[in-house]
Amino acid sequence: MKAEWVDGFEIKAVAENGEIVISANREGLLSLAKQLTALAGGVPGDHIHYDEYNSLEEGSAELIIEKSKATH
Repeated sequence: MKAEWVDGFEIKAVAENGEIVISANREGLLSLAKQLTALAGGVPGDHIHYDEYNSLEEGSAELIIEKSKATH
């Protein structure tokens, strides 16, 4: 899957106290929406890996979003 990014995106993921908080500007939210839509069209096991070295702001936690098997 090719990740599409909207120019100027900023995304940060923080995990603490059992919670994951994803903060993003408008461009970041639009980028995530495009990527999640593409992932939804994939097959079970497809995933997107985000970290501070390829897409998230410095200090972010690693984030992996995976398409699971259909339940019906």
